[in-house]
Order: sequence, then C-alpha cells, then structure tokens
Amino acid sequence: MTVSIQPALVADIGGTNARFALADTSLAAPLLKDSIREFVVADFPSLGDAARHYLEQIGAEARRGVFAVAGRVDGDEARITNHPWVISRMRTAHMLGFDGLHLINDFAAQAMAISLLQPQDVVQVGGAAWVPGQPGQPRNYAVIGPGTGLGVGGLILRHGRCYPLETEGGHVSFPPGTPEEIRILEILSEQFGRVSNERLICGPGLVNIHRAVCEMADVDPGQLQPVDVTARALHGDPQAMRTVDLFCAVFGAIAGDLVLIQGAWDGVFLTGGLVPKMLDSLQHSGFRQRFEHKGRFSSIMARVPSLAVMHPHAGLLGAAAYAADLERDLPGGAA
Repeated sequence: MTVSIQPALVADIGGTNARFALADTSLAAPLLKDSIREFVVADFPSLGDAARHYLEQIGAEARRGVFAVAGRVDGDEARITNHPWVISRMRTAHMLGFDGLHLINDFAAQAMAISLLQPQDVVQVGGAAWVPGQPGQPRNYAVIGPGTGLGVGGLILRHGRCYPLETEGGHVSFPPGTPEEIRILEILSEQFGRVSNERLICGPGLVNIHRAVCEMADVDPGQLQPVDVTARALHGDPQAMRTVDLFCAVFGAIAGDLVLIQGAWDGVFLTGGLVPKMLDSLQHSGFRQRFEHKGRFSSIMARVPSLAVMHPHAGLLGAAAYAADLERDLPGGAA
C-alpha cells in the first residue's frame, strides 16, 4: 500500500510560464487540479524562488518534487531553451528543503501523461480509434508537439511500468515529400543551412513556411507572427491558407515517420500549444493522408490512432504520473 504523508510538488516549466501543482501519489488520479497555479518565469530570479512563492501562496508543504523543464536535462543541471534560467537540481532541492527532487524533460512529462489520459482528454484525428490498454498490457506510444519548438518523445508500457523516452527528434532533418516542399526546403536552406523539422513544425515554423510560400508566389508577406498567419488563413488569404495546409500535411508526414521509427503502433499523441488552436485544420487537411502514406506500410499505418491532446495541463499531469511511478520504488510503495 502506498502512503502519501505529504503531496509532491510538480511543475511544468517553459520559457514563458511556470505551472505548479500538488500531486497525491496515493490516488489513481494524482494531480490535484484545484492546486494548479501559473506564474510568469520572468518575475522570478530562479526556479527555486518561483516554487517557494507557489508553496507560500497556497499554504502548502512538500518534501519532494518532479519538475518538467523545456530544455535538455544533463545530469544535475537543466537549461531552459528560451529563458536564461540555469537549474541545478541539488541547489533547488536545498533551497526548498526537499528530500528528493527530479528534473525531467518536458516531453518526458508529456509522454508520462499518456498513462493518465482518459478518452475525453483526446480528440481523434483520422479514422483510427484509440482503445486504452488494459492494466499490464504492453503498449508503445509516440508523442509529438509543436509549440515554440517541436518536442518529440515516446512512452513504453511494460509490466505495468512506464518508461518515457526523451529525444530531440524535432531536430531531425526535414524530409520533403513533394516538389513544392523541395522548393520550400531550398528557400529555407538559404537562410538556415541545415533545415530541421522544427524549422517548419512549430509556431515560428508556420511563419517560415508562409515566407517561403509568399516567395514562390512573388508576394511580400511583411513581418508576421504565427497568429497573424492563422488569422489571415481564416479570412481567406491564399498564401496563408496554403501555409496552413502545408503545415498540417508536413506535420502528418513527420508524425507518421515517428511511428515507424519508434514502432509506436498503439498511437501517436499530438500535443503542444498549437494543436488545440489548429484542431479543425488538422482534421480537415492532408494530415492523416500523409500520416498513412508510407508505401508498403500504408495499410498498417491506417490502423494507428493519431490523437490530439486537449487536456489543459498535460505537462503537470505527466509530472504527477512520474511522481506516482517514483513512489512505487520507495520502501513501502506499491509493488
């Protein structure tokens, strides 16, 4: 039996916002939703200061934590990709008086969230439905998410345990699949040299595609933000509409490649800040066609679910799942 004396502190730390919550690891649904708070990272000199402010604000105590960070975790240290924080696990734990603190990559948390997602937390994209596995049933899942960048990971379920895969798959070289995409690659190569998937499939990537589409049409796009591109598409601008179509098609092709690479036959979960905003486009575009269009594996890919994650706090959910999994390894934890 698992006994939770105090809740764990869980966090989802990005380049702009820091989200905190408490997790009761003795519960089947460990994330305590009423405890969720969000802060601007620029308001605090360090992660430890932000975490301490959170605990003081809600009047809670914790002795252990799991913090998911948007950057690579290298041993005891993590660097936020789009913020100057350099996080030391040991210093942060000491500052908070924790007995244990784990730093994990944000897409390890996104992957772990899959183990707690319910059917109502996802929206099916394409014809293949998701059937959650029975307890103890082996499963292989992929997770991919465009936001500020392109996160990629996976989750392996074996013998009732979760094993998240932390990758930098967003930095794999972009593979064009049509003459138009080859031309886009040529245009982006002139600016970036090597072109990764992240140069196209993320918020800034939407702008990159739009600029290339406009260059091919001999149109001056001006200085735009991702929200400007999607807004223009909604108002019928032909270059913006083509940009959204290309974004969805390339996203589908990359998501399908990820399934093949990881053997994630049980499904790929689409997460990240852009997915809920572009859900209608994903469902009514070439996303699924390119996802399935894998030559001799097309018939198999047609049976693989692609699922848009709509849970508003998937990162915190995954950190809570990670904390609960750790609890099982403690003396007296569940076997």
